[in-house]
Amino acid sequence: MRQKAHGGNLTWAAALAGCPPSAILDFSASISPLGPPNSAIAAIQSQLGNLKHYPDPDYSELRQALSHFHQLPPEWILPGNGSAELLTLSGKELSHLAATSLITPAFGDYYRALAAYDAKVLECPIDLRRQGDRGQGAGGRGQGAGGRGTRGQGGQGGISPAPPASPASPAPPASPAPPSPPLPIPPSPHPPLSQSGLLLNNPHNPTGKLFLVEEILPYLEQFALVVVDEAFMDFLPPDEEQSLIPLIQEYPNLVVLRSLTKFYSLPGLRLGYAIAHPDRLSKWQSWRDPWPVNTLAAAAAIAALGDKKFQSATWEWLPPARNQLFQGLAKLPGLQPKDSAANFLLVESEKSVCQLQEQLLKEYQIYIRDCFSFKELGDRYFRVAVRSKSDNQRLLTALKALVKQF
Repeated sequence: MRQKAHGGNLTWAAALAGCPPSAILDFSASISPLGPPNSAIAAIQSQLGNLKHYPDPDYSELRQALSHFHQLPPEWILPGNGSAELLTLSGKELSHLAATSLITPAFGDYYRALAAYDAKVLECPIDLRRQGDRGQGAGGRGQGAGGRGTRGQGGQGGISPAPPASPASPAPPASPAPPSPPLPIPPSPHPPLSQSGLLLNNPHNPTGKLFLVEEILPYLEQFALVVVDEAFMDFLPPDEEQSLIPLIQEYPNLVVLRSLTKFYSLPGLRLGYAIAHPDRLSKWQSWRDPWPVNTLAAAAAIAALGDKKFQSATWEWLPPARNQLFQGLAKLPGLQPKDSAANFLLVESEKSVCQLQEQLLKEYQIYIRDCFSFKELGDRYFRVAVRSKSDNQRLLTALKALVKQF
């Protein structure tokens, strides 16, 4: 019995494992194990008395909090019922163009959003062979900049490294590094880029690649519309982010989507937001149902955005926990983890992932994400979230026992 397209389906996993959902150790959903923040829980509790009232249809307080967080005017921000709702609106917008270039492997919801409006899709596959099994991204913090207020020039675990600094003294001769590959866009696409859209996520799901700002920047000049899903960007500290949000006011053809559910562990509340030109967001607002964000979700988001202690704790937790998981997986025969800048790892397996997933559930109540919904990956890849060191070790111990049986 194969799981649905999304991870985090504990009902499905528990049925296969023969246990209650609460007994499942979930590595399938890339959600921070540190949350939800206490500040968000307290904010939810404080708003229970307001459930008898409709939410503010303009989400004035939430937009103001996001405005302060990103240092942008509030009219450039549109909250939504998870970034999935805003992705659907992006699909409608992209369907008006001649075609949409989609970086693949791609999250299944991208196909859903585009197919809902009969958008033409041009798949642009990443070369997974260039995704090494050991790099900077999984081990610790990178060298780049690119936070909420500045443009980044370097990155962590990206599709290509930042240009090296000039040496202060002569160095021994070395073989030249291969040229940095651009985004996998065909050199002479049809229809032309000026009539097309581009949809990608950064960091990329499921590979964990971090695209550099400088890699994406040329396409802002070429495509009619560029939609960048930055659902996992929050997991990089501000001085390492490769966000395009600082460029948003320079490019009216740019849309950035953000999620508040993964970093703050709030997927049950469904909350995300789009950042784009106010004219575009006003149009999107007219397309959708009223009150997409409920009162409790808005209150939790406002509190979480101001919780600097939780944010710092997350940035301190992730690099060593990710490195522990990466190193442990790399030692297991038949498994090859891929370098990642996000809070998850893509793992290549020599054996059937379907069989491995089933055994982990039935014997250990551990749930990993298969990659059948990514058609390029199939039964030889799985994805695991980074969790606490004790949880990571529990997974590694179970995998060590199982790979011996293959």
